[in-house]
Amino acid sequence: MPELSVIVHGPNTQDRLTALLASLAAHPHPEVEVVVAAVGAWAQETAAAYASEMLVLPLPDGTDDATARSAGAARASGRWLHFVRAEDGLPVGAPRMVAERLAELPDEVDVLLFDHVRSTWDTSGLPSDDGPLLARAGRAAHRLDDIARTALRVTPLLGNRALRTPFWQVHERQLTTPDEPFASYAALLLADHIAALNQVAYDHHELRPESLPPVTPEDHYTLVDRYETLLTLALDLTLARHRAAAAPSLPGSTGDALPRSLPHAVLYDVMVRDCLRTFARVPMPDPVAREFFRRAAEAATRHRPPGHRRPAGPEGIRRSLLEENAYTRYRAFQAANRARRAVKSAVRTRSRQVTDALGDRHYRKALSQPVNPNLAVFAAYWNRGVACNPAAIAAKLTELAPQIHPVWVVTPDNAPLLPPHTDHVLPGTRRYREVLATAKYLVNNVNYPNAIVKRPDAIHLQTHHGTPLKRMGVDQMEFPAAAKGLDFPALLARIDRWDYSVSANSHSTRMWERAYPSRFVSLDYGYPRNDVFYTATASDIRAIRDRLGIPPAHRAILYAPTHRDYEAGWTPRLDLATLADRLGEDTVLLIRGHYFYDGTPSPLTALRRTGRIIDVSAYDPVEDLALAADALVTDYSSIMFDYANLDRPIVIYADDWETYRSTRGVYFDLMAESPGPVARTQQDLTEILTTEAWHDEGAAKARVAFRRRFCEYDDGRAAERVVRRVFLGESVDTLPPVTPLEDRTPAPSPREAL
Repeated sequence: MPELSVIVHGPNTQDRLTALLASLAAHPHPEVEVVVAAVGAWAQETAAAYASEMLVLPLPDGTDDATARSAGAARASGRWLHFVRAEDGLPVGAPRMVAERLAELPDEVDVLLFDHVRSTWDTSGLPSDDGPLLARAGRAAHRLDDIARTALRVTPLLGNRALRTPFWQVHERQLTTPDEPFASYAALLLADHIAALNQVAYDHHELRPESLPPVTPEDHYTLVDRYETLLTLALDLTLARHRAAAAPSLPGSTGDALPRSLPHAVLYDVMVRDCLRTFARVPMPDPVAREFFRRAAEAATRHRPPGHRRPAGPEGIRRSLLEENAYTRYRAFQAANRARRAVKSAVRTRSRQVTDALGDRHYRKALSQPVNPNLAVFAAYWNRGVACNPAAIAAKLTELAPQIHPVWVVTPDNAPLLPPHTDHVLPGTRRYREVLATAKYLVNNVNYPNAIVKRPDAIHLQTHHGTPLKRMGVDQMEFPAAAKGLDFPALLARIDRWDYSVSANSHSTRMWERAYPSRFVSLDYGYPRNDVFYTATASDIRAIRDRLGIPPAHRAILYAPTHRDYEAGWTPRLDLATLADRLGEDTVLLIRGHYFYDGTPSPLTALRRTGRIIDVSAYDPVEDLALAADALVTDYSSIMFDYANLDRPIVIYADDWETYRSTRGVYFDLMAESPGPVARTQQDLTEILTTEAWHDEGAAKARVAFRRRFCEYDDGRAAERVVRRVFLGESVDTLPPVTPLEDRTPAPSPREAL
């Protein structure tokens, strides 16, 4: 019996089924079976090519989705069912990932929710809004009453959830409906327990509206009917559970109120919001709109939970007008709001135009002043502060060329965190424009804003902030989910301002030239931020570990995952508490979330600082964490290339490699050219870290090859070479040569530093 049955159902609409089945056939998994409920001749012809690999169930043309789902489920043998519409898609590796998560779940879980991306006829891989909700749910099993505000707000698709087979069989009659959102909500209401997987495992494809049958008035009214039926079901289930708990009194017997139902209350809010949004956004003829509004008003009044309070502000007014069935006044309220928004928008636009014009005038005036040869502007990570390669260059600049004054661009939120006496400017201020207009040197590890002018006698130094595994620059054009609407002409204009581009290895040099096609000069000098990996002393490492609270003889493992464009929020992809228990009391886990998620609630809060799991997401600089760690566990983060300089063990945890590779795009196959052992599951990772595999001969051999390729120019003197070449104008011949890899001595390991 396989863990998961993927039930592909429906006709081959617009030939979407072809790619879906080809992808499933190309990536089989022993715990996943595929059942194709093929509707119509075209779908049957397409599925026939895979009859030896999948169970193909021919169904007559015109079979609706509900019937096709039931037919497929009846032939499935898996413990769990995943219903996939024939026009939708599955990211590569998604069935395996879902099956592995399902295998971990306790028997009481009936539904697993997971994330999805959305594609249309002209876009692909757009992130959903469900990521933060799923992250909030974590990895535990919950009753719906405990997570109703989360689960019932997840997009209602059958494709973004898996159902336990016995659960489906018991409730098939209630879940077999052509109304997919109804079935999606009903599954949550009926489930004993629910679990979540905050990873993308489904691609929901929205067909071009013009290719679909016209929407009828009844289609609009169905929305209201759906919620009325669901709200009734929610109350019936609450009452049944109340009775099962042997409550002393029930409604109707002694006049007691109906037991409070949180799912009912949440669904009520979802219904009202959905009806109002549909009324506001979906074009309807006036008679249809009036009838829709009337039905929605009746439903809002009939199902309003006892004691329910409307929200304050405009939303509360909208709900009040709806409950009163005040169609004409609601339309007037809409018109007044549109007019008010138009006026406010015009005022904001005019104010912004005036401010921008004044700022632009001041900037243009500053551009007429001579360039200051002793002024250098630095920025890093979109003005987060003193960090990365720019920080290392600025420090070396103070040592070798103290006459050049550094000024940092930093956001107001990060200004208080700057080192004492750091001269800085805030974006948009008068002095900000002055220094950017007159500085001889502009250094950044990203890009300065589009409006910055490249003066002929100014020098722009692009330091970058990592060795590229993932596609960058114009290479993202083939990956819309990663590019997210990136303005490529504007990007190219920013690239054209670069005079120099810093590189850590030949691979980076070649990829930068490919991803950022322009006339800049590549400085193959190494990354200045990595100099510390050769200059740090044993006492430095002891001091860092002491600051972090790592006992001297304990093994410290740094877990530093990267950002994923297809995830809205960050949650650890590992059960960290279980991992810490398995690794034992002499191991400390340092957990480093990606900086893209700064300001979002930490999913590590519940773990707290136990001494064995330490949240170092906000700790800077990250180089300190690398120096403190005996080993690194990462996925696709560029920290692996930096950490390799220390010649310490690296373990790759690649549970979603296929999804990452197909969604983001990569420059080489990390699975084939890894710096150490690769784990695809938490069980794999635990085994590696609890045996000698994390630092055995095989791991060392892989690391040697990796370091030879990616630590090519890093030798501890990168910042010196950059400063001498760019700021002091020394010739290439006079710069310190790069020390061969075999002649370098990295900083001592924590054990050596004892």
